[in-house]
Order: sequence, then C-alpha cells, then structure tokens
Amino acid sequence: MDQFSTPRQAEILDTARALGRVSVDDLAARFEVSPQTIRKDLNELCDRKLMTRVHGGAVIASGVENVAYEARRFISQPEKRAIGEAAAKLIPNNASLFINIGTTTEEVARALMQHEGLLVITNNLNVATLLYRQPKIEVVVAGGPVRRADGALIGSATVDFITQFKVDYAVIGASAIDDDGALLDFDIREVRVSRAIIDNARQVMLVADRMKLERAAPIRIGHLGEVDVFVTDELPSQTLRALCKTEAVQLVEVGRQE
Repeated sequence: MDQFSTPRQAEILDTARALGRVSVDDLAARFEVSPQTIRKDLNELCDRKLMTRVHGGAVIASGVENVAYEARRFISQPEKRAIGEAAAKLIPNNASLFINIGTTTEEVARALMQHEGLLVITNNLNVATLLYRQPKIEVVVAGGPVRRADGALIGSATVDFITQFKVDYAVIGASAIDDDGALLDFDIREVRVSRAIIDNARQVMLVADRMKLERAAPIRIGHLGEVDVFVTDELPSQTLRALCKTEAVQLVEVGRQE
C-alpha cells in the first residue's frame, strides 16, 4: 500500500479502471468525504502518472495500455475541438486526404463537414459516420477487421488498402510524444496503418494536444521530423519547439495568443 496515501486512492484507481472515467462529485458521495479531499486524491494519483485529470474528474493513465476510447473523448475536449477547427482550415477544398483513428482526428473530420470536393480515405468508422452524409465529400473506408474498442480498421489488409492511394494530406494522431520527437502508440497493428498513411501522403499533419507530451506509449510510429504541420493547443517543450524549427515543421498553437 506504500504506493497510495490512503486505501481510498487504491479504490479510486480500481473504479477508474472499470469505468474509464470517474468524477469528483460521484467519488465524494461514494466515500462520504469532501470534493476537496477527492481532488487531492486525484492530484496525487496524477502526480504518480496513474491517472490523468479531465474536467470534473479523471481518467486512467498508463504507459502500456491506452485509456478507453470513450474516456479519451473527455480528455482535453475543448482543446481537441479547437485543434480540429484549426487543422481543417489548413485543408483546402477539392483535396484528397487520409484521416486515421483518434479522438482528435475525429474533431478534424467534424470541422471538415462544410468543405467541398473532398476525398476522405479513413480507417476510422467514427470519421466515416460523421462525413458520409455530406453530399460534397466522398468517403472511402479502408478494409480489414474492425477493433471493437474504437471502430478502427487495423491489420495487414488495411495497410494493403491504404498503399493503393497517394493523397494530398494525411491527418494523424499519436498517443504520446517523447521529448526527442518520437511519435508513439500502443497497438502495433494500428502503428503499421499509421506508417502506411504517412508514407502515402504528400503532406503530413499531426494533431495532438499537449497532454500527449505527458504520456508514454511503447511503439514507435515515426518522428516529428516526418511531419509537415503540427497542430496543438500549446507546446510547452522548448526541445520540441526547437526541433520543429530545425526540421521545418509548421507549428500551429491554437491556445497561444500572439
């Protein structure tokens, strides 16, 4: 029990593992303590990188297993929406693009709904659902097995499908970004699809909020130097900022006021 200040913190962590997300108010009622006490518990768990704070509560955090997809929607939600809108503005009408799996890439798709003449190839069923009704956007869904957890199409069949195309833009996400510029994820099958997407696009756009700099993941997608545009809410890392400059990566910070 030396990992936790109180037995309550262990229970909070177990609850978060089961539900994906926990709220301050629910936990305060369950344990019959004040919201301030729960916030202190959550802050301590986050300091140990066992959880990640979201508005009103927290979600489970792990360096070897991703946060549940529905729970990830709550993490940095306003920032992801702003990133999606900024990224969409950089994509012109009458363009072809890949959009891969991710809650931030879905926000890009949402912001593209009024575009015209787009060809969108995606391995993300959520993106396809958002866009297929738009009369001026053609949607092509990659083949392969569907991952039930998030609606991603992954595997060798998906990679083979992606490599048939050469598109103008790739919109990709990452689960974690190391300070050396490594882009990381959790599932080797998903990473192979992301690699194929990067390799078959003329311009690569990375969309990721600053929380990805605080996370760890075990599998390398690629490097920030392979990216043409990096859209984020804020980039506090001076090392990555310098890397963007050295590698001629266009940095767009939607939360930064010039």
